[in-house]
Amino acid sequence: MMRVLVPVRLRKAVRTWFDSRYISISDHRQDIRDALWEVQTLRREMATLQSEVERLRNARPPLIGKSDKAKIDDAHRLAQETAKALDGVLQNEVLVWQAIDDLRAGRTAEKSGEQPCA
Repeated sequence: MMRVLVPVRLRKAVRTWFDSRYISISDHRQDIRDALWEVQTLRREMATLQSEVERLRNARPPLIGKSDKAKIDDAHRLAQETAKALDGVLQNEVLVWQAIDDLRAGRTAEKSGEQPCA
């Protein structure tokens, strides 16, 4: 290994460059401690979530009684009737707008002197 005399300013500039480019050992250790703490925290949260999932899986849904079944059937029937009625309203709206468009087309044809064919 050869030793070379290097001016102090150059040596200081090189050390400053290395220090700014690389992390110190103590900072690296602290980052590892922080990462380990995060992993342990996430592990505890995952264990809590898994226990909650297991608790919910093991919970039994209440049995549906006759009165509840009747309410569910009635709500389903009402939802279907509402959907059919709304479909009819929308179809009627389409027909109304088609009629409006036909009337507008007839007015523009009369203004231009043409007769609609039909």
